[in-house]
Amino acid sequence: MNPHQQSRWRRIGRQVLWAAGVIVAVSAVVFIVNRFFVHHPLWDWLKLLIVPAVLAGGAIWFNAQQREREQETANNRAQDETLQAYLDGMAELLTDRDRPLHRAQVGDSLSTVARARTLTVLARLEGKRKRSVVQFLYETGLIAADRLVLDLSGADLSGADLSGAVLSDAILSGAVLRVAILGRAVLIRTYLDQADLGRSILTEAVLGQADLSGADLRGAILDEADLRGAILGRANLRKAILYQADLRGVWEWTADQLSKAKILEGAIMPNGQKYEDWVKSKDRVKGEEKNSGPS
Repeated sequence: MNPHQQSRWRRIGRQVLWAAGVIVAVSAVVFIVNRFFVHHPLWDWLKLLIVPAVLAGGAIWFNAQQREREQETANNRAQDETLQAYLDGMAELLTDRDRPLHRAQVGDSLSTVARARTLTVLARLEGKRKRSVVQFLYETGLIAADRLVLDLSGADLSGADLSGAVLSDAILSGAVLRVAILGRAVLIRTYLDQADLGRSILTEAVLGQADLSGADLRGAILDEADLRGAILGRANLRKAILYQADLRGVWEWTADQLSKAKILEGAIMPNGQKYEDWVKSKDRVKGEEKNSGPS
């Protein structure tokens, strides 16, 4: 649930609690008056006051819903306008006759301006609109491994919906991709070193030969992901889910590193063994070492 949705439900909750409080307070007053001052049955008073109170509560809830819809519509419109303005501005930089953006180099003034614009817009967008920015940068060659123009380290791609995206040979080093959706994404030879992929969804993603060195994959879901030939140097796999993942031929891994994953059942380990067989062989080696004793 994104921050906007959380805020929405908090506001609705407050409205509901307020309406319930009004009903309880009115009922309490009616009970006291009936008990000590009049001889009418309590139910007669409740019939007179509960229905209006319920109607008032319903009206409050309806108004809250209406305000939420209006706010959501306004938010979507603002995000669409922000995205379009960014794309228009970047298009101008790319088509500049004297100094087009694709000729810039990382760190020069033009690249720095483009990076500042990109980081700013990504912080304001959500979900699929973040995807539009990444897809634009990829298709224009600005984040290509063979000619990087725009550095995305620190870029806020958290919650981005990149499911099924093709980003092979892209450089996303150091990007923040927490809780991002990357299911079935094609990330062959993609640079994700030092990236924050905590709790991201990478189900069936293709990460062959991807650079994940130093990446934070805590709690990430990599069910059936293809990691053949990927680099895992110092990647944090704590509580990661690697059910039936293919880890054949990964580089710079350690048994301790993989053992911190939450689920490895059915995975193909770096040496080609099934996880279950790999565990048995490890236990057998440990047993042989223990039984051999000092020579």
